[in-house]
Amino acid sequence: MTKNTANEQAPQQAGTPHVALKRLEKLVGTWEIRGRTPDAKEDNILGRMTCEWMPGGFFLTQRGEIHFGGSTIRTLEIIGYDPASDTFAASVYSDMSGAVLAYHWDVRGNTVTHWTATDKYTGTFSEDGRILSGGWKPIASKGGMAYDAVMTRVD
Repeated sequence: MTKNTANEQAPQQAGTPHVALKRLEKLVGTWEIRGRTPDAKEDNILGRMTCEWMPGGFFLTQRGEIHFGGSTIRTLEIIGYDPASDTFAASVYSDMSGAVLAYHWDVRGNTVTHWTATDKYTGTFSEDGRILSGGWKPIASKGGMAYDAVMTRVD
């Protein structure tokens, strides 16, 4: 009797992470965040985030805690490569709601962009890669938030 293999799946073979994922390597580590909204006289945004590769190297995770506007927000972000756009799609989970938020990333040289449908972050790494300075700005006429922030690598 011949075995019918048409409905059986072949074991999935492990692949190799896309070379573009190396562009995210600059984000790996633990970072302290200090920032301020345009109307603030002193820093009113404080936080910490850690980026690390998931086993296999296909996804980067970011866990963060930020104190902003009298609230503490905790997040988990999972970032992966999108070959169609040559950027990085991300899903963000937070303790603020049960909604999964769609974000996007790109890293080109020392420039980092991170955006949603309403806001965009642009930042620049220092030459030694230990400081990332930039800010979030609303995307034209879509509302959103604005603040500047400096992230300092602590690990």
